[in-house]
Amino acid sequence: MGIQIAPSILSADFANLERDILAVADADWLHVDVMDGHFVPNLTLGLPVVQRIAEVSPLPIDAHLMIEDPDRWAPRYAEAGAASVTFHLEAAADPRAIAADLRSLGARASCAIKPGTPVEDVLPLLDTLDMVLVMTVEPGFGGQEFMEGMMPKLRALRAASDAAGRDLWIQTDGGIARATIATVVEAGCDIVVAGSAIYGAADRAAEIASLRDLAQAVDHR
Repeated sequence: MGIQIAPSILSADFANLERDILAVADADWLHVDVMDGHFVPNLTLGLPVVQRIAEVSPLPIDAHLMIEDPDRWAPRYAEAGAASVTFHLEAAADPRAIAADLRSLGARASCAIKPGTPVEDVLPLLDTLDMVLVMTVEPGFGGQEFMEGMMPKLRALRAASDAAGRDLWIQTDGGIARATIATVVEAGCDIVVAGSAIYGAADRAAEIASLRDLAQAVDHR
């Protein structure tokens, strides 16, 4: 599997959302940030909008739930059409049960950790997960500065996954651009989320291609 690119529509024009979704059709996933204004200090969109996005998107939906009570809500996003659903470890009461519910609905089960959460907290759950998202900014807003200090988490996840013989995807989200993508790939990342880097470019397809080329140039797996 090559490095996968997931444009984040957090940086898209919400008044022209379908247009901006179609503009990134050359990517691998469409990253949809769901924020409730409680778990993070921002409010974006919810279940009905995600369901409609899934109906029109040419890409599979990668839903990132920055919300309280994912035990209740995460399965609803799988039912709405998300192919991958990420819940935050910090908000989950029973992460194993959430992952099992997501998988039973045919979605990939993913768990995210904030910058301040030790990677050791998620390692015992790897047998239940398809992906782990390491936040390389504080969740809540786009356009933040990349935290290179999160790279040991990626390396630890890659080492643990390889040692267990698991096909675990590792994702990074936050500050990913041409200047940082090689850093996360070298540390073990499989799938990168990029928002402002892609949607801020005049040619979104060309930016996706550039990011993919830079990632593949350092991907020696």
